[in-house]
Amino acid sequence: MKKSRGHKSDHGKGGRGDEAAILETEDLDFMGGMGGGGGPDPDTISLASVTAVTTNVSNKRSKPDIKMEPSAGRPMDFQVSVTVIEARQLVGLNMDPVVCVEIGDDKKYTQMKESTNCPYYNEYFVFDFHVPPDVMFDKILKLSVIHSKNLLRSGTLVGSFKLDVGTVYSHPEHQFFHKWALLSDPDDITAGCKGYIKCDIAVVGKGDNIKTPHKATETDEDDIEGNLLLPEGVPAERQWARYYVKIYRAEGLPKMNTSIMANVKKAFIGENKDLVDPYVQILFAGQRGKTSIQKSSYEPIWNEQIVFTEMFPPLCKRMKVQIRDSDKVNDVALGTHFIDLRKIANDGDKGFLPTLGPAWVNMYGSTRSYTIMDEHQDLNEGLGEGVSFRARLLVSLGVEILDTSSPEIMSSTEVQVEGVPNISESATGKVEEFFLFGVFLEATMIDRKIGDKPISFEVTIGNYGSEIDGVTKPKSSSGKKSGGDEEESELIQGSSDEEEGDDNDLVSVSSTPPMKPVITDRNYFHLPYFERKPCIYIKSWWQDQRRRLYNANIMDNIADKLEEGLNDVQEVIKTEKAYPERRLRGVLEDLGNGCSQFLTLANKDQNQTGRTKLDKERLKSCMRELESIGQQAKTIRTQVKKNTVRDKIKLVQNFLQKLRFLADEPQHSIPDVYIWMMSNNKRIAYARVPSKDILHSGVDEETGKDCGKVKTIFFKLPGKKGFGAAGWTVQAKTEIYLWLGLNRQRKDFLSGLPNGFEENKMLKGPGSQSAPPISLTYTMKQIFQLRVHMYQARSLFAADSSGLSDPFARVFFSTHSQVTEVLNETLCPTWDQLMVYDNVELFGEVGELRDDPPIIVIEIYDQDTVGKAEFMGRTFAKPITKMADEHYGPPRFPPQLEYYQIYRGNCTAGEMLAAFELLQIGPHGKADLPPIDGPTDMDRGPILPVPLGIRPVLSKYRIEVLFWGLRDLKRVNLAAVDRPRVDIECAGKGVQSSLIQNYKKNPNFGTLVKMFEVDLPENELLHPPLNIRVVDCRAFGRYTLVGNHAVTTLRKFIHRAADKHANNWNTQEEIIVNYEPEPTIKKMETMVKLDSGSDAVVKIEVGEDEKGGKKKKRKKGGDEVEEEEFDESMLDWWSKYFASIETLMEILKAQEAAMADAEEKEDQDIAAEGGEIKPDDSLVKGKRGKGKKEKKRAGPGDMPEKKKHNIDELQVYPKELENEFDHFEDWLHTFNLFRGKAGDDDDQNMTDEDRIIGKFKGSLCMYKVPVSDEMQREMGFDSNMGMFQNIPTNDPINVLVRVYIIRATDLHPADINGKADPYVAIKLGKSDIKDKDNYISKQLNPIFGKSFDIEATFPIDSTLTVSVYDWDLVGTDDLIGETKLDLENRYYSKHRAICGIPSKYAIHGYNVWRDPLKPTQILAKLCKEGKLDGPHYGPGGRVKVANRVFMGPTEIEDENGLKKQTDEHLALTVLKHWEDIPRVGCKLIPEHVETRPLLNPDKPGIEQGRIEMWVDMFPKDMPAPGPAVDISPRKPKKFELRVIIWNTDEVILEDDDIFTGEKSSDIFVRGWLKGQQEDKQDTDVHYHSLTGEGLFNWRFIYPFDYLQAEEKIVISKKESMFAWDETEYKIPARLNLQVWDADHFSADDFLGAVELDLNRFPRGAKTAKQCSINMVLNEQDIPMVSIFKQRRIKGWWPFLARDENDEFELTGKVEAELQLMTAEEAEKNPVGEGRNEPEPLEKPNRPDTAFLWFLMPFKAIKNLICNQYFWLTVKLVVALLLVLILGLFIYSMPGYMAKKLMDTAFLWFLMPFKAIKNLICNQYFWLTVKLVVALLLVLILGLFIYSMPGYMAKKLMGV
Repeated sequence: MKKSRGHKSDHGKGGRGDEAAILETEDLDFMGGMGGGGGPDPDTISLASVTAVTTNVSNKRSKPDIKMEPSAGRPMDFQVSVTVIEARQLVGLNMDPVVCVEIGDDKKYTQMKESTNCPYYNEYFVFDFHVPPDVMFDKILKLSVIHSKNLLRSGTLVGSFKLDVGTVYSHPEHQFFHKWALLSDPDDITAGCKGYIKCDIAVVGKGDNIKTPHKATETDEDDIEGNLLLPEGVPAERQWARYYVKIYRAEGLPKMNTSIMANVKKAFIGENKDLVDPYVQILFAGQRGKTSIQKSSYEPIWNEQIVFTEMFPPLCKRMKVQIRDSDKVNDVALGTHFIDLRKIANDGDKGFLPTLGPAWVNMYGSTRSYTIMDEHQDLNEGLGEGVSFRARLLVSLGVEILDTSSPEIMSSTEVQVEGVPNISESATGKVEEFFLFGVFLEATMIDRKIGDKPISFEVTIGNYGSEIDGVTKPKSSSGKKSGGDEEESELIQGSSDEEEGDDNDLVSVSSTPPMKPVITDRNYFHLPYFERKPCIYIKSWWQDQRRRLYNANIMDNIADKLEEGLNDVQEVIKTEKAYPERRLRGVLEDLGNGCSQFLTLANKDQNQTGRTKLDKERLKSCMRELESIGQQAKTIRTQVKKNTVRDKIKLVQNFLQKLRFLADEPQHSIPDVYIWMMSNNKRIAYARVPSKDILHSGVDEETGKDCGKVKTIFFKLPGKKGFGAAGWTVQAKTEIYLWLGLNRQRKDFLSGLPNGFEENKMLKGPGSQSAPPISLTYTMKQIFQLRVHMYQARSLFAADSSGLSDPFARVFFSTHSQVTEVLNETLCPTWDQLMVYDNVELFGEVGELRDDPPIIVIEIYDQDTVGKAEFMGRTFAKPITKMADEHYGPPRFPPQLEYYQIYRGNCTAGEMLAAFELLQIGPHGKADLPPIDGPTDMDRGPILPVPLGIRPVLSKYRIEVLFWGLRDLKRVNLAAVDRPRVDIECAGKGVQSSLIQNYKKNPNFGTLVKMFEVDLPENELLHPPLNIRVVDCRAFGRYTLVGNHAVTTLRKFIHRAADKHANNWNTQEEIIVNYEPEPTIKKMETMVKLDSGSDAVVKIEVGEDEKGGKKKKRKKGGDEVEEEEFDESMLDWWSKYFASIETLMEILKAQEAAMADAEEKEDQDIAAEGGEIKPDDSLVKGKRGKGKKEKKRAGPGDMPEKKKHNIDELQVYPKELENEFDHFEDWLHTFNLFRGKAGDDDDQNMTDEDRIIGKFKGSLCMYKVPVSDEMQREMGFDSNMGMFQNIPTNDPINVLVRVYIIRATDLHPADINGKADPYVAIKLGKSDIKDKDNYISKQLNPIFGKSFDIEATFPIDSTLTVSVYDWDLVGTDDLIGETKLDLENRYYSKHRAICGIPSKYAIHGYNVWRDPLKPTQILAKLCKEGKLDGPHYGPGGRVKVANRVFMGPTEIEDENGLKKQTDEHLALTVLKHWEDIPRVGCKLIPEHVETRPLLNPDKPGIEQGRIEMWVDMFPKDMPAPGPAVDISPRKPKKFELRVIIWNTDEVILEDDDIFTGEKSSDIFVRGWLKGQQEDKQDTDVHYHSLTGEGLFNWRFIYPFDYLQAEEKIVISKKESMFAWDETEYKIPARLNLQVWDADHFSADDFLGAVELDLNRFPRGAKTAKQCSINMVLNEQDIPMVSIFKQRRIKGWWPFLARDENDEFELTGKVEAELQLMTAEEAEKNPVGEGRNEPEPLEKPNRPDTAFLWFLMPFKAIKNLICNQYFWLTVKLVVALLLVLILGLFIYSMPGYMAKKLMDTAFLWFLMPFKAIKNLICNQYFWLTVKLVVALLLVLILGLFIYSMPGYMAKKLMGV
């Protein structure tokens, strides 16, 4: 059979190197063509000296990835903590805002703050979750501000902000710190910003530790715009956008009608319909959209679009698309797909908005066989890896950015559903016929549980090949798949070549024939395929979108090659082979070539149908990215040097991530292939093969990596069954050959198979030529011998309750398996065993087997006396193959022993040292094979040892063991340990410690040092582990194992003789170490380590201030700033602490800036050689930071530097002190002793806290023997002590331990109200102090400020536990968290951790020296212990120690200011630079504060808060120390703020006068200090101000307590009526002033407000004219003052409010005078509130109009008549005149007319007038007069009341 595969036969053209092994990262795709790179070929070995090596250097074949267990879908612990600090610029007038924090369904609220637009909360919320990571990261975190929420009403939403938890988790450090969330109103997207919330958000998974930036004082110079809560790269100005998701149709939905269900339905309904009512639901950014429901349809067509309105870019990464089945009871998901928005958009300058499709997306989930209770329903919800194809859905997505200013826009963000037109058939590509072919070459390792029934394998692609759905015929299927378009189905039927006629029935054979397995060994079976290999093939019809997959394949192939290369480089570094840089250059060269190849290949087939916008855009961006990666790779290649290899690897790993990201194609085409193992028609286990990996192309680079190759596939259990121990067992291991391609390209489909087979067809006869075979018969086979050299393993899993295991290994190869011997009670077995497998038959061609031999599986078990052996881990290996005609010799043979990582589930479970060789048995039989040396030790019987050329070369070492003592031993089998002993064993030799006679009284050993000699390998990497075991000697000679510890690497204990020349030990020359004042600009560089040979200079800063003592007043910005005299007596320990924290913050900032600069520099210019700033040079890493002398500050111009007084500082460590100093194991090491079975949970790789049963303290030292003379000299003094000279004795010692607890931060809330009442408890030995009476109420950041003295005896009391408890009124107090300190190691450490060394020596004041020994005494002691010459104090401030000379000041001031001579400063200078002393130097611990995480055993691995503290220890045999430093919390100082409101001006006029019609306002001013709203005070009302001017002369008085260091006001108040005690709040000092318009009957109207931060507010304007809105809005341009410095200030400030466009407008101005007094001053000179005594203010001279109420009626009448009702009045007057004339005319008509007409007696109509005249003028004259007068009086009275000043009216009418 002719081979037509290009690269297989190209070995000559260097094809082999290029095709080197490829490491797989998919879950189970273990074997990526492992071609090449076994060991360097004879023909490539000379390359080692060429500068770039492109073939694999390490012997290790790229191993498959063996994390068997699915990690997705398994729940984990998460903790989300949110601190809401404050809100600013909230839109709305006079609000009562509450912040609601919502994650998923959990809501928590802050307290309500009254009448403020910038509330300060500082509240901390914690949410705990136990869910799978995917679910966690998709949860939406929403912050919203609600106005006036109370018990009865839900309040109105002001604005909200949302992001998903994943965005927080993927941000550096998993957190946002002090960032501002911008609020917007979801119901009105045209409205713009609704305000900001400042918050911290952190997401912690188990084992993550969050670096909490130090909680410094909140500085309020907050640049909101620069600190928005947005991930990197998201623009600050986000816009609103519409997301259009179009849902066209779905197909291939699972059949819900199983026979039973169908019959039931048919009985009820009478017809047999499709039993599924699908609809599509989309979840995005916390909103949910649904399409309509298509009743009874497996092929639903929707043609609808769902429109979301959300900010762009969204802070939610994924959109969840689900097909659901609508049901009366509950809807179930049929399948889920996540659209990752990052993959369908690009935010670069040439980027594109999210776009997708129209394209089919495939959905995977549970198996398609329908059952009423689906056990894998979670898989359909998108949790975990789907085990079967469920459906495919045709969708498209587009985004349109909205212009919110345009009028016709809809302002709500409600989800909309609209119809869309149908889509043309060809839109997704032309339908083609695909052909999938597979051969099962081998099926082994079948789990014995299923070994008794016949087994078959079913292969499906989509629904093709599935038994249940069985889509077979192209007639139906093509119509089905292409939506029933006639023309389309014609096209398909025409295209299926000539075979349509011949193999009509042969469209697919998708299952192998069932076969009964045969036993391999007691755990596994295999299928007896032997020569006859079953085949499967399937025809299927899909849209032809191969280009997408081809491009992804090219990128994946580049990435695979890169990953393998990087692994190889790391292996070279790890095994310390030469020239890792050459290999890295080769990797980069390959990467560059790969990228340029992509650029030439990817741009083909551009005019293919069905190309979407995303295809085009992705292609452009991939080409750009790969071009840039290629160029960078070329540049980096030139920069790779030996010393930069590690940094460059990091850079290249970024490329790898980027390539993997780009290769993931968001638009699917062909579904993945599923292979199910069926036993007795039950689905047992499955494997999933991505279709792109087996896709064929004529171009090699585009071909899938497993196409036409034999691939090892492991089967796994579906869904949740695969969790835990069940998922660790291999269900089956198969060797499968797969090929997928267009049917018309299928002539090559067999070409990649191993040669030497015949095809068996189903049909004989004509036309069978083109039919695919149903099985292959191999005629050619090779016979091999496999030799497995199992040497040893280390750090295995502890499987027995003793904490040990009885391990043995099973090795599987093909259908063979063998077992090593069982070694009892060890985690580090040395098997030293050769296992020989004879007559291994392998099918295939010699060359291929040499390049790519089958895989070897090694499983390690623990032998149990009862029951079956327990699984402990598994690893994979590939043998090195020798063909019969090859020579057995270097470089490939004999093979080298190598370490293989063992996995148990997803966790590492040790390493195995072994070698594997596969030797072909030639025509002469075994005679040609290299001989096996017979058993050398007869006692081991037939077991062969590893032969000489392979086992390591040994030499003799002496191991010295320092036995110090045992600590914290727990009970074993309920009995306390009383007489323990330690046994040390290494490589079969060992030594025992002396017996501890009474562990309770003295847990230390009597004999300190013992030694033994042992043969160990020359190669240090192969050293066996050293085992430490502790046994308890009980009565009657019984021994009980207490615990054990394996020291896996002995390298750090190897003693290397000091290099005499490096450190010029004996030079007599003096080295002067000069400390000069540092220049003012401090550079960002680490100080140079002094070498004794160089004349190095280390600088220490002595500022001008120190010499002058007092500070001068200075000018700033042209303004005289009154600075109070700097008073030493004002300073206390807290001054020092806060100054140090500020310094720490600056250092961290400077480092961040430097890192950012370095990264930028690297990005911009990879070409510049070397010279990056590495993060590990920083001070905080503490390795090289020299105390306090290099405070790095930002350059002088960066920020207006607050002037710092020269306060002495201490070192604040942001983590535990021992982390900075290598756990104080400079000579005394602590080994944890383990007992008990290791945990089965995910956290096996965490050290199992519960398994620690105690600690062994001691040390090891190993060196080769015989010993050199120098070492002899080093040991010379006391040969019993060996290398452990000069160590103290281990007799018990009494110590005074002084523990200082400063404060705790971010405690986990313990009470229902989201707070805690913390107090401190301290336990050391028998002393147990609970400071319960001094609990701090309702505080999560309590300041304790306490010190505790405890007397302790080492070694009995050596562990100090500091706990924080939550005080409860009823019940027991809950533990919040605790931290443990090992005091003994600190005490004995050379770093002198007993008492930190301050930066200055002082004998009085806040920085008084607290160590009982003075610096001179400490220095003398250190010199004596280190056998150094000195110290010699010379004249002129010099001191000489060894060969170093230090300079320093020599005078000191006492309390009375007298100067005295002293050497203490000099001695202190030496101590601060002790690490520069040759030979014995090490950094001495400075005066410090350490920050320790608090942990709670119930929530392992998740921090529950932090505590800041330090510990001093004073031995009792030394002089007693002085009193403890006073660190009690500063008491807030009482102040009184007096605010006089003199005048207002230009206040906007709100009221129209009903009578006078003028605009006026009745002005009053309200004021309060933030946080004391209940104490708000109002002025009197200035009525009827017509100009906005108001005169008040009114005084407000606000007493308050203030903490100057923290710049906060302290308020203590009860939270509610039911609160037990007062809660203390700390709030920034801000004065709120508001101007109001008073109304009598309705609520007063708010006009404007100003908030002044008393620490930093704009200086008032001299006149009202100069006062403008800019004083508040452009603060940076205006001189700022602080009332605490200025004490009294007067001026004009503006009132602001927002207009309807949310812009600030000026609504008035106020002239006020602020005066601050201390409580004592205020008492001496009291004043009254308002205008009251004492010191009353004069009444304001308000204009008369306001009070001349009696003039008002006339004014009112004039206004009514002349202005408002002018025309009405005119009309009335005219009408009245007309009536009068008529009346008079009638009245005085000539009588004669009357007479003539009739008699006077009949003039009745004239009578009424006469009668009235008579009544009024005669009878009731006075009554009428009285009535008229009364009416007038009432009218006057009414008008008088109306226009009376407000308060008179209120008094009269009782309002």
